[in-house]
Amino acid sequence: MPAPTVRGRARRERLVAATASLVAERGYHQVGVDEIGAAAGVSGAAIYRHFSGKQELLVVVIERAVDALMGEARRIVAESPSAHEALTALIGAHVDFAMTETALITVYDQEAHNLDEAPRRRLRRQQRAYTELWIDVLERLAPGRSRDELSVAVHGAFGLLNSVADHRRRLPDAECAALLFDMARGSLAAVTSLGGTQTVT
Repeated sequence: MPAPTVRGRARRERLVAATASLVAERGYHQVGVDEIGAAAGVSGAAIYRHFSGKQELLVVVIERAVDALMGEARRIVAESPSAHEALTALIGAHVDFAMTETALITVYDQEAHNLDEAPRRRLRRQQRAYTELWIDVLERLAPGRSRDELSVAVHGAFGLLNSVADHRRRLPDAECAALLFDMARGSLAAVTSLGGTQTVT
């Protein structure tokens, strides 16, 4: 298969973005390939030059969300000089993602069950790996806590941060991000040696 052209890559990106937006707004089963194509500025049939169909588009949308989070989290853990700084950066990165990729969070939360078994298992493995990475960092800050306790804390923080996709934001983005950061950090302070809050800038 020939390498995609610049124009082809751009069209593919538009299709992925259109899928994320439309599915987040209306749901997977309520969106057709013709509508995705129209939103991306191409015909519905043109989708099949880049993807096998709507299912593959959904897989790409969700995998991008998970892969982006995981890649940044790995970089943070590898480069942070302390567990405290790693956790602070992990929270900040997840806040940034939640604020800028809200549609992807909505798609993942609402539509992952529509995936075929193989991609669903692959995404679950990635999600578990992301969670375990956070737990590894927390374990260094809370040596007296079990991993099961820390898992509850991490999932609680994820739920808090991802809740930005569940409502219409009325605060300016900077204020909303700072509030989410402080709340997530405060919730994790309950199980670690962190103290107080530290507003992200």
